[in-house]
Amino acid sequence: MSKTATLVGASGLIGSHLLQLLLDDPYFDTVKILVRRSLPLTHPKLERKLVDFNDNDSLLVAIDNSDVLFCTVGTTQKKVKGDKDAYRKVDFDIPVKMARFCKLTGCETFILVSAVGADSRSKNFYLKLKGEAEEAVRTAGIGSVYFMRPSVLLGKRIESRLGERIFTPLARIFSFLLPSKYKPVQANVVAKAMVAAAKKADEGVHVWEYREMREEAG
Repeated sequence: MSKTATLVGASGLIGSHLLQLLLDDPYFDTVKILVRRSLPLTHPKLERKLVDFNDNDSLLVAIDNSDVLFCTVGTTQKKVKGDKDAYRKVDFDIPVKMARFCKLTGCETFILVSAVGADSRSKNFYLKLKGEAEEAVRTAGIGSVYFMRPSVLLGKRIESRLGERIFTPLARIFSFLLPSKYKPVQANVVAKAMVAAAKKADEGVHVWEYREMREEAG
C-alpha cells in the first residue's frame, strides 16, 4: 500500500536527514515538503509545495492526502533577534496549525520534534513553549501522535550556534555521567526514529526520549 509523507522543516538539521531517509525508503511512494523557498533537490518521489504559513487554504491543499506529517521546524533566539513573539510563531504556531490541519485532512499520524524537558509549567521560555505546543497537539484529535524529545543534537549545521559550540564537546565528554534522556544524540538517529514511528503509527500519544529513539532507530 502506497504511503504519502509530508515534511515541514526539510532544510533543518533533523529535517534534512529525514528527507533523505524518506526519499530512499520504498515504504513511501510520495514525499511532500512544505517550504517557503525552493530547495535545490530533485527526486522522482519528491513534491515541493511552496507555501505561506499564514495562508491556511494553501496549507490545507498542500497536506491533503498525507498519511503521515512530520514537523521538525524550530528557530533560535539569534534568528528572531530575541523577539519572543516571532519565536512563538515558529515553534508553537506552525506545529499546532499543522496538527490541526492534519486532523482536518484525515491524516492520522503526526510526528513532532520537541525537546527534552518540555513542560508548559516550566519557567524556561523555550521548554515552556515546547510544552505548550505538545499540549495543543495532544488536543487536535489525531489518532497517532509521537513527540521526539532530543537533548543536545549532534551533527553538522549550516548555521553555527554559540551555545551548542560550547556545550556539545562537554556533553560528548561527560555523556556517561548524564541521565539517559539528557545524553546528546545524533540528528540522523532522531530522523531514523521518526521514520520508525511513522511505520508503527500506534494509537495514542507517545513520547520518545533518548533511549526510545536509539532503540527504534536500530
